[in-house]
Formats: sequence, C-alpha cells, structure tokens
Amino acid sequence: MKQFAACLLALALLCPISARTVRAETAEAAAPVAITAPSAVLMEKTTGKILYERDAHTKYEPASVTKVMTLLLVMEAVDSGSLSWDDTVTASAYACSMGGSQIWLKENEQMSVHDMVKAVTVASANDCAVALAEHLAGSEAAFVERMNQRAKELGMNDTTFKNCTGLPAEGHLTCAYDIALMSRELILNHPSIREFTTIWMDTLRDGAFQLANTNKLIFYYEGATGLKTGFTDSALYCLSATAERDGMELIAAVMHAPTSNDRFESAKALLSYGFATYALTPVYPEGPIPPVAVELGQADTVQPVAARECSVLLEKSKSGAVTTRMTLADSVEAPVEQGQILGRLEVLVDGEPVDSIDLVASEAVERLSLFGIFKQFLSGMFLQG
Repeated sequence: MKQFAACLLALALLCPISARTVRAETAEAAAPVAITAPSAVLMEKTTGKILYERDAHTKYEPASVTKVMTLLLVMEAVDSGSLSWDDTVTASAYACSMGGSQIWLKENEQMSVHDMVKAVTVASANDCAVALAEHLAGSEAAFVERMNQRAKELGMNDTTFKNCTGLPAEGHLTCAYDIALMSRELILNHPSIREFTTIWMDTLRDGAFQLANTNKLIFYYEGATGLKTGFTDSALYCLSATAERDGMELIAAVMHAPTSNDRFESAKALLSYGFATYALTPVYPEGPIPPVAVELGQADTVQPVAARECSVLLEKSKSGAVTTRMTLADSVEAPVEQGQILGRLEVLVDGEPVDSIDLVASEAVERLSLFGIFKQFLSGMFLQG
C-alpha cells in the first residue's frame, strides 16, 4: 500500500512538470524568430504591415536612433526646396559642445548640408545634428518642438523627444513600434537618404577626416540599406535596420539589447525571417481600364488611371489568388478635373477584400462653350437626318 501511494505521489509531481515542459516547448516552436533583444518590431515598408513584434510599445531611451527623426525633418526640408544640399551650415559653440559621437566641429566652422547629413548618418555626429537643427529652426529647442509635432502626426504615441541627438535626457523615450513608424516615413518618402545610409567608409574635410559606418550590417548583410544605430549606458544597444531584397524593403527596430552583437544579430534574424516568409506582389488591373464618356466636354472621353501603386504582402507558404474588381462610372459631365475620382479598383486575396484604389481622371477635360454645345447639337441633328 505504501509503495502504491509513493507511486501516486511521484506521478502527481511529475505530471505538472511534464505539462509545463510541453507548454514551454510549444511556445518556443510557435515563436517565428529567436532574438535576444527585449523589444523589437519588424515592418514591411510599402504596406506598413507589422510582421513580428515583441514588447513593441514598451518605452526605452532610443539613444542615437533619435536621429532618424532629425534626418526625416532635414530630408523633408530638402525635398520641399526650403533647404539645399549646398547650403552652408555654421557650427555654434553649443553644437560643438555636444560630446559623444562627433566629428569635432570647431566653433564657426562651416560645412555643407550634404556633408553634415553624411556625418550624422554614417558617424552619428551629435555636433552636426545640433548644427543642422539650429540651421533649420533657429535653436535645438525649437527643432525638438518640430520633432515632437511630427511624431504626433505619424502616430508615434509612445514618443517624447527632449533633444535631436539621443544623448541621455530625462523623459526622452520612445518604443520599437514608433521607431519603425518614423523609419518607414523616412525611407518610403525620402529614398535619397540611401545615398548616405549605405556608405561603409568615406571622408570629410577634403579627405582629412575618416568616417566609418556604425551600422555593421551595411558591410555584411545582403541587401542592407541602413539605417541608424544607437548606444548609451542607459539605453543600451538600439538599432533601426533596413534591408531590401526582391523589391521588398523591411525595417527591423531593436531596442535595449544587452550587447552590440545582440543588437545586430537580433536585427539580422528579424530581417532574414521576413525575407524567408513574405513576398510583396504588385497588383495591376486584370485588363485594360476603359475610357469614361464625358458629356458636354471638349473631349468625348477621359482615361481613368490608378491613383497610386498597390502591392499585396503575402506569406510565401500561403500565397493566395490575388484578383481585382473594377467599378467605373458610365459617364461624367464636364468639366472634369485631373485626378477626379471616376471609379474604384478593389483588390482581393482569395476573394476577400484587402485594399481599394481610386481610379482617377488622367487629365482635365474642359466644358464646351455655348457655341460648342450648339455646334454639337447641330452635328447630331445632321447625322440623325
């Protein structure tokens, strides 16, 4: 009897352990990618779809990954024409006092916007980041106000910037998801930033100052396109890594990794998982888009075109049938404005709607004058006769 009771007790003790072991193994098997960073996001650029996340909204200090927003505001100014690559930026005493990663600007030293952006992107130069901020907004504080406003516009709800460099400051916080958002905005709408983010080694000051990219993935990861590293003692190791293969660009945001190697290996694992698992498929109408008749117009028809490009992100193992469904107006009355909506192209995967694209007028069509309407009327009467 005592032996039987001992067996029952042993079984009772073993079963929970076995169950816990099974659950742990199942959870590990279900995890799509193994990373050591405590917080991370993998996002596809074109669609903005999240492919993987771990504690994506936990707030951490971003260190120099902050400069993604600094670069975004600079690129927006350049692309809008309010700032030129050849503009001269003069370094203030304050900019030169930043410390940390820098190119050791001297007070009143002058450098082009182009070279300062190179220094910020490749070498994470704090002095150049502040010099650019002062040039654009008059002061770093005013520039930081713009950074926080832009963050709100992008939906970066867990972000508060206190400076443009990422140097330690109380309350200077963001999260992996927000880093992915601002990184996507930068590479999607300002692709010329890649001129700088893909540099491995370069020089400044007529070759006298050497630059080496802090993002080691540029050197050894296939398809790497950027983007920005960060480290402080409190932030630990952070990274926004971007890479492109087969027309698909991915963003891996990694925060608070314990070592530099953990940061790069976690980003590499995320990117490799994304490229192995997903494919981006461009979508086009299944046939020619017919013209739409224009009533009382100086042209009889107007040609609809898609308002934007469309691509569908699909899992390679579950690649479904992508089809389209078109709806067009039978006719439209002049005047017709260029870009006026004439219909809609619905995108479906396995019969389920996943996107919808406006079909718009490719050009304007003016309305006929009274004389033109009368002439058209007479022409119609003559043809009928």
